[in-house]
Amino acid sequence: MTLESLAPALLVGAIIVLVSILGVRFAGKLGVSGLLLYLGLGLFLGTFVDVLNFHDAELAAVLGYVALILILAQGGLTTRVSELRPVLWPAITLATIGVLASIAVVAVPLIALTEMSSQNALLLAAVLAATDAAAVFSVLRKLKLSPRLRTVLEGEAGFNDAPVVVLVSVVAGGTFENSSWSFVVFMIIVELVGGVVIGVAAGYASRWVLPRLALPAVGLYPIAAMAMLIAAFAFADFIHVSGFMAVYVAAVFIGSAAKLPHRRSIIGFADGLAWISEIGLFVMLGLLADVHRLPAAFGIAAIAGLALVLVARPLSSFVSLTPFRWGLRERIFVGVAGLRGAVPIVFAAIPLGLAVVGAEQVFDATLIVVIVLLLVQTPLLPVLARKLRLELPDEAFELDLESAPLDAMNAVVLALDVPQSSGLVGVFITELRLPKGAVVSLIVRDSEPMSIDDNSRLRANDQVLVVCPGDVRNATEERLRIVAKDGKLAMWLHEPDVVKGKKDKASWSRVMTDKTKAIFSRDQ
Repeated sequence: MTLESLAPALLVGAIIVLVSILGVRFAGKLGVSGLLLYLGLGLFLGTFVDVLNFHDAELAAVLGYVALILILAQGGLTTRVSELRPVLWPAITLATIGVLASIAVVAVPLIALTEMSSQNALLLAAVLAATDAAAVFSVLRKLKLSPRLRTVLEGEAGFNDAPVVVLVSVVAGGTFENSSWSFVVFMIIVELVGGVVIGVAAGYASRWVLPRLALPAVGLYPIAAMAMLIAAFAFADFIHVSGFMAVYVAAVFIGSAAKLPHRRSIIGFADGLAWISEIGLFVMLGLLADVHRLPAAFGIAAIAGLALVLVARPLSSFVSLTPFRWGLRERIFVGVAGLRGAVPIVFAAIPLGLAVVGAEQVFDATLIVVIVLLLVQTPLLPVLARKLRLELPDEAFELDLESAPLDAMNAVVLALDVPQSSGLVGVFITELRLPKGAVVSLIVRDSEPMSIDDNSRLRANDQVLVVCPGDVRNATEERLRIVAKDGKLAMWLHEPDVVKGKKDKASWSRVMTDKTKAIFSRDQ
């Protein structure tokens, strides 16, 4: 790179990014993943633009790791400990036992039905076992799933990189034949536990340091937070435990901090880095691929993909979630929703960079499987969620607003749509009985703001904004779910402490009196 070539390179890069950003809108309308668009753009440029030929698999793996760090950081910052805690063990089980079961199921038909060596069959099975954080975060957060279901899939995507990295490294390094399964399992446990320990330590250290920095500019706080997360990855990797696990866990703890300074700036900065990482990562992997080589891998990709989708993923999810008594509908959805994306392709670039014999075949088959799954799963998941009745149409979601008063109050703004079938229709504002400190700040009706008083009643298609302190956010969301389900009956069917919170319990007699007054004092 010289000064003369800098301007053309920047121009090409800017055009690629702008095309990718504009393409996201069209991808959404077509019902396909924007990630597939980025990958297709890379394939197109690598095939038809000779100057953009890129064949350095080792560099691709390194840059892929950097992108994954930033993507996991953003995913962790927007995941709360309170959401992750109830699904921690199911997510870990999916990321360990589920991964091992998936590898075994996919590798067997590859060895039996193809001419692949056992090493390459295990490599392909291992890289396909990893779900992709970028795909999971970008697709699932558009669906109004229960926090439990969404978080277990996000947690699995954050956790399963560690065992897959161990397996790919052992198999690609040629030491697998001399290593026992017990040694591999032991290494996976060490990677996971070590990564969690480093992540928790880094998360708590960051939560203590960030509020005490007193930096002169708001823009320095996001940089400091990301530097701490990258340091967590680097230190964990240096002592040979999972850096991916460390950065994800640390990000979860930082994002869940009750007093995180300039939270919106930090999350917005991480979100921007994650977007540019996704675009750059998928375009780069598309450039790395050789389109002319792909047809030769169709047969292997078909066997691996069918084994993965029809047997390995459903089996591993059922085995992993059965001990935790998950419902059949949830297990079916998890069995289908193991999204693949850039992570398997990045891991497939590792043996390619090590010049493992047959690694090109592994990479090409991985690319084909990922493309097909992105084409099929992205439009399928919303339909499946509706068919299985797993969508929550009245789920409140947080708005990304940068506001000094909100930061000072440690408050969040929740947005809620009121569909015609919701129990919220016809409910007065006072009947919501939100936790102490939570208030309805705005109702938007027919694109116009409405003034709010005690006689304000919600109607179908309203948009409601609720401001609530961070410490009652979960209780506020739960209360809105209850009223959306039971409507006015929620006043009678649920305990007062669910409504008020433990700090403001009311006696049953006073609550019943208040309810009676509320009902008969207004024209229903």
